[in-house]
Amino acid sequence: MVEPKKKVVLIGAGNLGTQLAKALNRSKHDLVQICSQNETSAKLIAQKLPYTSYGSVKDIEQDADIYIIATNDASIAKVARDLSLGNKMVVHTSGTVDMKVLRPASSRIGVLYPVQTFTRDINVDFKNIPLCLEANSVTALTMLKHFARPLSNNLYEIDSNKRKTIHLAAVFVNNFTNHMYSIAHALLSENNSSLDILRPLITETARKVNENIPEKMQTGPATRGDHDTMLAHIKLLEGHKDYQEIYKLLSQSIIHSTITNNK
Repeated sequence: MVEPKKKVVLIGAGNLGTQLAKALNRSKHDLVQICSQNETSAKLIAQKLPYTSYGSVKDIEQDADIYIIATNDASIAKVARDLSLGNKMVVHTSGTVDMKVLRPASSRIGVLYPVQTFTRDINVDFKNIPLCLEANSVTALTMLKHFARPLSNNLYEIDSNKRKTIHLAAVFVNNFTNHMYSIAHALLSENNSSLDILRPLITETARKVNENIPEKMQTGPATRGDHDTMLAHIKLLEGHKDYQEIYKLLSQSIIHSTITNNK
């Protein structure tokens, strides 16, 4: 059964908003308007899509089926207070913000949280992105699922507590891991080496995680209990006290995890 397409207003023109606009266009939903505090950003996206206007929240279209707030977390509540949409479906895309902040905007609210990192100019395949769905009624959730099916093949009905835990875990695997890459890049650059020498290692580590339980794939001096190597690494980091502390904390966590898993 082909789900009926929806008229959509997208509020937010940042990294996620840009990629979501492209996904909506590919899904054949009607993206009728993009709103943003920065109208220039909204205009840049709208001009690349057919039949899409742009504007600010005060100029928002009133006859859409679903309104998606894809702003930063701190702005969601304010945007919702500026909307008055009766029983139109209003959702936000945050992993942490409570759904109830949308109550001023509509009686039908929900969450459409994509578990992925987004960069404005790097395209992603939305079909493969897990979408966590939540709504304040069975009817609203059914509508949200029908809306989301053309966007992604991976839909999950997730309550707020699970969603917040997923977001926390995502920070560890994405934001913190990327910061480790940044530290590695900085250390290599100081010694006139390139991150390219580590790219095969990065790729292989990610491949293992995709196929196995992460703790079973853990290697390195902390796992082996190789204290001499760890002390040598800490000495090498004497010029970077913050890196030293990160190294010590992570090594201790790995040692503790190794002991626990081997019991």
